[in-house]
Amino acid sequence: MAPYIAVSALSHEGLVREHNEDSLAVGPWTLCATVTTNPQTLLFPLGPPCVVAVADGLGGHPGGEVASALVARRLAAGGGGLDGEEAVRAELQECNRAVYAAAAGEPELAAMGTTVAGLVLLPGQAVAFNVGDSRVYRVTGDGLQRVSVDDSPPLPPGQRTTPVVTQTLGGSLGLTFVEPHVRVSPLAAGDRYLVCSDGLTDPVPEEELAALLARPSGSPERADGKAAFELWRAAVEAGGPDNITLALVRIGE
Repeated sequence: MAPYIAVSALSHEGLVREHNEDSLAVGPWTLCATVTTNPQTLLFPLGPPCVVAVADGLGGHPGGEVASALVARRLAAGGGGLDGEEAVRAELQECNRAVYAAAAGEPELAAMGTTVAGLVLLPGQAVAFNVGDSRVYRVTGDGLQRVSVDDSPPLPPGQRTTPVVTQTLGGSLGLTFVEPHVRVSPLAAGDRYLVCSDGLTDPVPEEELAALLARPSGSPERADGKAAFELWRAAVEAGGPDNITLALVRIGE
């Protein structure tokens, strides 16, 4: 059987926020500022570039859901052309410009912005990228390996999270240049990744996420859907302080 990409994803407003300002792109499929009650599992051939990305609209700014949806839809529409690291970097710069362009002339959208984190999956290669504090993890037999880089100030000892982000797509009154974090890694059958907004990682420590992902049961697709649900439930049981969006990615064969 040819290698394939399996993605189990969901997006939820959590228990505190009135609206979901997160957006999700999985291949050509998007879920923008919308709530899913169950994980959706999608399958794609491993061949043409396939993007899996989470965008977290900036809370406290107007238009967070507009910015995150714009970026998710751009990545979904153009993902098939992202054939390597340079193409990903260029597309993230275009996404940044697009957020500022959409806010220009719309006073109610002034300074809207979003984070983004994701993967472009290619035969033999995974291109991980992020701007902001949404995250990409590789799921290994030893736990979680973070492959994204948080754009956050250094944390004082004993503090695990911060609401402050030092770099976003949009988010200022004038066009600001971004330096996306992009990392290329080998990709093989059996590899697993987690892409998520900080609504998952702020309330749930990495050790707990790793433990939930280390318990496969049943067929791989069923196990991924169950794991995605368990991750969401852990964030809700920890108070669900923010929108929760996650995508669990696996390379099958």
